[in-house]
Amino acid sequence: MIQKDRVPQMHASIKTVAFRGIDTIPVEVQVHVANGLPAMAIVGLADKAVAESRERVRAALASIGLALPPKRIAINLAPADVVKEGAHYDLPIALGLLVAIGTVPADAVDGAFVLGELSLHGGIEPVSGVLPAAMAAVGAGMDLICPQACGPEAAWASDLGIVAAPDLMSLLNHLRGSQMLAPPGPELLPAAHQAPDMSDLKGQETARRVLEIAAAGQHNLLLVGPPGAGKSMLAARLPGLLPPLSPREALDVTMLHSVAGQLPAGGLIQTRPFRDPHHSASMAALVGGGARARPGEISLAHGGVLFLDELAEFTRPVLDALRQPLETGQIVVARANHHVTYPARFQLVAAMNPCRCGYLGDPARACTRAPDCGRNYCARISGPMIDRFDMIIEVPEVSGSLLLHNAPGEPTVSVARRVAAARDFAGERDPEAPVDAASDISGDGRALLEKAIETQSLSARGFHRILRVARTIADLERSDGIERRHLAEALAYRAMPLLA
Repeated sequence: MIQKDRVPQMHASIKTVAFRGIDTIPVEVQVHVANGLPAMAIVGLADKAVAESRERVRAALASIGLALPPKRIAINLAPADVVKEGAHYDLPIALGLLVAIGTVPADAVDGAFVLGELSLHGGIEPVSGVLPAAMAAVGAGMDLICPQACGPEAAWASDLGIVAAPDLMSLLNHLRGSQMLAPPGPELLPAAHQAPDMSDLKGQETARRVLEIAAAGQHNLLLVGPPGAGKSMLAARLPGLLPPLSPREALDVTMLHSVAGQLPAGGLIQTRPFRDPHHSASMAALVGGGARARPGEISLAHGGVLFLDELAEFTRPVLDALRQPLETGQIVVARANHHVTYPARFQLVAAMNPCRCGYLGDPARACTRAPDCGRNYCARISGPMIDRFDMIIEVPEVSGSLLLHNAPGEPTVSVARRVAAARDFAGERDPEAPVDAASDISGDGRALLEKAIETQSLSARGFHRILRVARTIADLERSDGIERRHLAEALAYRAMPLLA
């Protein structure tokens, strides 16, 4: 009987994660080194970026003076039925190889999730999704090994041991105990934008009032008016009226931007997002999608404001895609290999001209094709979409004399103070009671509402939205009940004079 030589085999296992939206799936990088023809194979439903890890890992190890043994190397990313995407598998693959060949002790990486992209010279580059991975590590009782640039982002996950290394050599020295890396501390990102002040607005008293109501009650708002009337100026000042993000909201917003790869500096986002996509934006850009089902503008506006300028210029399918998230507060991105749910609780503000030329109803610059021009232009927006706006107002053009002589308006800080007081007052009500409870309406207010239902042909959705706006107006006055004047003002913001 021929006795075969015993084949030495070396194994290692490193833990990392795969992403499904802002959720994570544990992934085990299994490394097997055995005698055979020199080769390295990566299996486990890996995409092209993961397949290219072979060359990045090989070059990074060579740059620090380490060479892979001339053996057959098999790398399995388990579970095999989960799609593995992105370059963050570079570092766990490299550490798995180093553990398998005995360069790094196995107990040094046990109990830690590992994420990082390797450069050809051995640097550890930042990757997206570090904060969700850190939250998953906390939930699993694990530590985290990540790039140095992502350390401040990961540090916001409490009770987490973090090793944030700038390069592969520093990480190896740390794991061997010859050089200790300082743990990163949490950092706040600087404000992405500074909301302009309300005092810059001249005139537009009705629009200013509507902006205050929208901020107090988180209402969706549509501004209709000619070019240059100040619609974009009004929308840009809404984030300054909103309260700061709560800690939970800040984490959610930061995780969404982290997964989207739009958090390059690390840290925690502390200001409410203000997203203003161009009207040529595609369905995937707005809703989310692509090869990796990344979040779109709808999700990136979570916790903040989504501003759609030139609303009627957006394509009908893109606008209709907003209907579901406006009702549910989340968006489902369904693709062949992905089915991801992202949070999408935002405040929608839109602006549009009354017609294509923009001067419908202006006696000095009257539209020659009125009224068909305005009717056809506004018909580009579906009725169900229009019905989802709580308030629709006309923004008239401001005269030159008013711009020259009018004094500065009320500053943002004063309006924001009233908005915060109204929100606090609303928070004192019974949390189990509906916000738009019809039982809070006074007798004469109920009669006015019944008449409005007949004359305006209100849908059930429109009825409840008017009640919500009226409730917010009452909160601004610190009124326990909804009076006739509150309903009258709310109904005035649904008149749609230019869209009739």
